[in-house]
Parts: sequence; C-alpha cells; structure tokens
Amino acid sequence: MPIDLRTRKLAQLAVRYSVAVKPGEKVIISGGYESVPFLMELYKEIILRKAIPIVKIGLPNIADFFYKYANEEQLKFFPDYWFNTVKEAQAYIGVSSNENTRELTNSNSKKIALRQGIMHPISDYIVNTSDKIRRVSVAFPCVSLAQEAEMSLNEYENFVYNACLINWKLFGKRLDELARIFERGKNVWLKGENVDLKFLIKGKNCVADKGEENMPGGELFMAPVRESLNGGIKFEYPAIRDGKEVTDIRLVFKEGKVIESDASKNKDFLKEMLNVDENASYVGEFGIGCNPKINRFTKDLLFDEKINGTIHLALGMAYKQNGGGNDSKIHWDIVKDMHKAKIILDGKVVQENGKWKV
Repeated sequence: MPIDLRTRKLAQLAVRYSVAVKPGEKVIISGGYESVPFLMELYKEIILRKAIPIVKIGLPNIADFFYKYANEEQLKFFPDYWFNTVKEAQAYIGVSSNENTRELTNSNSKKIALRQGIMHPISDYIVNTSDKIRRVSVAFPCVSLAQEAEMSLNEYENFVYNACLINWKLFGKRLDELARIFERGKNVWLKGENVDLKFLIKGKNCVADKGEENMPGGELFMAPVRESLNGGIKFEYPAIRDGKEVTDIRLVFKEGKVIESDASKNKDFLKEMLNVDENASYVGEFGIGCNPKINRFTKDLLFDEKINGTIHLALGMAYKQNGGGNDSKIHWDIVKDMHKAKIILDGKVVQENGKWKV
C-alpha cells in the first residue's frame, strides 16, 4: 500500500525534532488501530535513529463496552506494569486519532471520571516530568476526525499536514518574542464581546509551544495566579470531552473560582467536571492560539487551541512548566474566539480582534 510522503515527513518531524530521539533510548509510540500506517512510519524512523520502539495500540470500539460492563474492581485497577514501562522510557509519542469520536457520548460519566482519576498518575507523569520523559502529542488524519471537522478526508489531510509541516525553527522565534512579552507582564484583561475577565500572571512561566510537545504546535500558554480571576466569559466554541459536547459555556469567576456556570447543552456534565475535585473549578491554564495555518474549528482540541485569534482557558491542573499552582485530576481546555475582543497586558493592548499589536 503506497504511503503519503507527508506521513513520513510528519513521522520524521516528531521523532527528530519534537522529542529528539537519541540512539539507545526507549520510545513509546501509542495510538489507535486507525493510526497504524503512521505508527509504522514512526517505528521505522525510531529504528533508523538506533533507538528502541515500544508499541501500544488501542483496540477499536471497546471503551464503551468497558464502561457499560466493568465492575468496581476493574474500574479501579491500576496497571503498574504499564506505569513501570512508561517510567523506563525516555520519550513518548502519542498519536491523536479516533475511529469514533462519539463512542463515549452515552457512557456513564461518573465511571469515566473515576477511571481517569485512577489513571491520572500515568498521564501526570508523562505531562509533568519533562526531566524524565520527553513527550509529544501528534496529529494523524483519519475519517472520523475529518467528519467532525466537516471536511472530506482529502481536505482534512491537507489541513493537518499544512498545520504541522511548517518551519518550526523560524516560526518558533516569533513565538519566543511573544512569550517574553508575557513573561514580563503582570495584569491580563480580556475585554470584548462575551468576555470581561481579569487575572494575574506575575511569576508564572509563559511557554511557547513550538511543536515540541504538541504537533501541530502554535500557542503561548501560562498559568494564571490561582485566586486572581475575576469576571465572566462565554465561549463561542463547544468544549468536547469523553464524547460529550458542551455548548455555549458561560463561566463567572470570583477570586479564581467558578461561582456560576451555564451551558445550552450538557450543562449537567459541565457541573460534574467542575466538581471532579476541589481544584477543578479553578483555572490552570491561559493559552493563546497562534498557528497561522489553523483558521477554523474542527472539534479536535489539538488543533482548536491553536486557532489563530483565539484564547483558551483550562479548568483544573496547572502544568508544572508554567509554575504549577493548581493540582487536579482534570485539565479541560475551552476555546474562545477573540476576533471581537482585546488582550490587554498591564494596560497596553497587545492583541485586538485577533491581530497582534506587538
């Protein structure tokens, strides 16, 4: 079967640039059955780098069955064997693809939350211990994601590869410039249509996502000072988690905590997520989408949080690389369009209607 040469280039980018695999290292590549062609290219590239690939392939259409029939012992089982494997690896490449994006729509959300809490130590290790394991989440175009994005597969393939196969070193310099501006900042004010929200970022690290931990990259992200958020925001784009789509989310903050929440669809699920633990109703991340090749909403967060002219807030966990400050079992990004709003930093407009002023 012929391979799209862009798939090979993307595999090379992930292995050589994103996680910079070295000879002798153990590298986990993990993805669903639909991503096998890409996993094969990753495998070959890791071998060519004289490293050791460890392959984890998820079975299709099995998650819903698990949540319907798994008993308490099965739900609470922690895979020590897998955690040990992860801790022995030096790099982790997670492939973002899905055979059925809505498989868990009608599954028991409490069981899902319980299972995610049990598995949290593994995901937390992969995400928050960059000194021990380098990781990247990398996109691979498949039919279900094309359907969600309302594109043909050919259109979606072009969209994915155009967003990923750019000159990251050149674009990264611009992202670094913007990150330095926020590193020096203190007061953020999001002001405009459907938003009037103020918070502090002083002392928090602003990270430029240059395709090293996400592919595609193309965002700035930082952790707000936990108790500093005051005001309200409404999100034009839906937030999707565990197959459930929550639309028209509105949040009101006081001293960092969500004190009011509403949604036109799946409001109960939103409230469940806000109550997963005591820190889930605080914000762990403020991100700004910057990728010039991503200009439409696709219902895939790996792309949507990078949409040029958007911001996103993540309920729950604050990344340690941003300075931490909020531990939670969830990290749920919600994206807002800023084409009719401003980002004001220390009294100066740095972005207006989605365009940078600096």
